[in-house]
Amino acid sequence: MSGAERERHEAAARAAQAAPADPLTPADRYRELFEAVQLGRVFEDSKTFVDCAPKRAPEAILQAYRRERGQPGFDLAAFVRAHFAPPRVHRSHYVSPPGQPLREHIDGLWDVLTRHPAQHPPHGSLLPLPNAYVVPGGRFGELYYWDSYFTMLGLAESGRGDLLRAMADNFAYLIDAYGHVPNGNRSYYLSRSQPPVFVLMVELFERHGICKALRYLPQLRREHAFWTADAGALRPGEARGHCVRLEDGRLLNRYWDARDAPREEAHLEDVTTARRSPRPARAVYRELRAGAASGWDFSSRWCDGDELSGIRTTAILPVDLNALLWKLEAQIALLSAAAGDAAQAARFRALAQARRETIDRVLWNARAGAYLDYDFERGAPREALTAAAAMPLYVGAADPGQAARTGAALRARLLRPGGLDCTERVTPEQWDSPNGWAPLQWLAIGGLRRYGDPLADEIASRWLHTVANLYRRESKLVEKYVLVPQDGEIVGGGGGEYPLQDGFGWTNGVTRRLLHEDPAHPGNRSCAGRR
Repeated sequence: MSGAERERHEAAARAAQAAPADPLTPADRYRELFEAVQLGRVFEDSKTFVDCAPKRAPEAILQAYRRERGQPGFDLAAFVRAHFAPPRVHRSHYVSPPGQPLREHIDGLWDVLTRHPAQHPPHGSLLPLPNAYVVPGGRFGELYYWDSYFTMLGLAESGRGDLLRAMADNFAYLIDAYGHVPNGNRSYYLSRSQPPVFVLMVELFERHGICKALRYLPQLRREHAFWTADAGALRPGEARGHCVRLEDGRLLNRYWDARDAPREEAHLEDVTTARRSPRPARAVYRELRAGAASGWDFSSRWCDGDELSGIRTTAILPVDLNALLWKLEAQIALLSAAAGDAAQAARFRALAQARRETIDRVLWNARAGAYLDYDFERGAPREALTAAAAMPLYVGAADPGQAARTGAALRARLLRPGGLDCTERVTPEQWDSPNGWAPLQWLAIGGLRRYGDPLADEIASRWLHTVANLYRRESKLVEKYVLVPQDGEIVGGGGGEYPLQDGFGWTNGVTRRLLHEDPAHPGNRSCAGRR
């Protein structure tokens, strides 16, 4: 073990000792108390209770609940207040001082959004990390997997190499500790991951001089093993875990969660959704969890019709996931060759080649002129175009003809005045039209630029205008935006399970990167509180 590795492991151990995580999730730990709190809506937001810090040993709290709940006049809300400390939501820090330029506002937010291991309360749901990390903001007070890549884009342009280095080691630590990167560093997120963007992070670290990509080859291999763990046992036509073996023997992947109970951070919402479905409740819970693993929680992309009760995430082979896994396999092959491991390099080159051929055969749709998700249970593509079609371009898995046709389809079907739409359908879900999200803008911009498509600059300009417009009026950045002006004004997005959040990690990151790339853009001169 090198000196640097020893230091990282020692830091992780110190973090764990300072704030030990409960080895059980809140639902497993608090059992009937958890059910009573969540179904009784003690907190308006279901995520609040699972993020609470217990004021005494969890076992003692559960014993006290069992002892007191049957007593006359028992008040559940008062009991919870007495035994738990709710998480602090730092809303007030997200409004910029009047007159502050957008770039300075973002640069100043990084410290506000940074959390430290010493701040972890003991015996809560937070999984300890060895180093400081940046959270999205608002109700999201923990590290999130795919969010962090887009946040890192901005950290790099803000000159925050300290946070980039800390985040790099945090993600390596998570893979070493758990065998994968959880959805977020909470015990209730351990059963699933998110889009596997660690391979993109590693490239970013090397590009900005944080560390060599080769350093993280063991973690890249381990993440690949997590996503493909069930592949070897599958026969044609079978699916298990993240893996689907098609009838012709080819392998692709899907989103998956290892549990089939309601999401703990949305317990009541999931129970309510399952009650509206004719399917067994556990089947619906699995689909909702898999949808959360996709990062697109939630979208018509995963559903039959507009009702969330019709969600079928695990039946769908997603374009973005499989493009990222192709990138992961190709990068492992390159790094293995650099490390002198010819056998491993050959193995992963073959895996990458097979996956790209399968993407072309199954996910490329010549009739639509774009990459489409594929419903393997029904043996048919999902006809609706989504912004995920840009991912093969972003990672370089498209040939020039596919890239050109995809760009034309995105322009014709998803381009809006404020940027690139998520999908073509307007629904009550937040990852549908009319909402625009920063990560989807960046993937399209980066992918189209790779192939020289001028649409990239048009999306970038429209998105910067969207963010700067609302910032001038409200002195803040938000999680998502409506891409069609409302009464002449840009407004924050809506839909989904919770109110619009201020902050906001990946909006800050993508916007900061785009402002750096286009210093003449008016967004660099926009000031808070001015029209």
